[in-house]
Amino acid sequence: MVDESVEEAKAALRIKAHAARASLDHQERAEAAAAAAKHFFDGIALDPSHVVAAYWRIRDELDCQPILVRLMDSNQTVVLPVVLGDEEPLDLRVWEQGASLYEAGFGTLAPSDLAPRAEPDIVIMPLLGFDARGTRLGYGGGYYDRTLAKLKKKPLLVGLAYAVQELDDIPREAHDVPLDAIVTEAGVRHFGDNA
Repeated sequence: MVDESVEEAKAALRIKAHAARASLDHQERAEAAAAAAKHFFDGIALDPSHVVAAYWRIRDELDCQPILVRLMDSNQTVVLPVVLGDEEPLDLRVWEQGASLYEAGFGTLAPSDLAPRAEPDIVIMPLLGFDARGTRLGYGGGYYDRTLAKLKKKPLLVGLAYAVQELDDIPREAHDVPLDAIVTEAGVRHFGDNA
């Protein structure tokens, strides 16, 4: 059952977080993406055998490309998400070195339908907002919630955002899986037990 008051609160927070993100200029965005990539590699334990799910930036999200380039250059296995339908989990396709990316809806790019699939050990997640408890505020479509629910193992969940996207408190519902860490241009914060 949907709690209307929680949904209204989240809708208001989405507007606030999106406005904060949209207020950044092109130079601030580029500098933040470079700094966040450095913090990601300095602060997230990454094993060469790990499969890393990342994303292709849409609209004014923090650009994941500096992280993607370094992962691909180091031959890390990378998967990119594809939206298959409104009530479906994301299809996580391996992006193989040298393989082309194709339009995958919502302005994203992804490997072809023929690409292999893999379950991630680490998921880098875009978001609209986050709070000090590791609660992630997404766009409200539930794609990541459905995807995480179908995985055989729980991956390390790493939010990627601008520091201005931090909110005081985001209501957390039973289906909301908290982040293990958040990476911004200001650094990495680990949430431990996600209390």
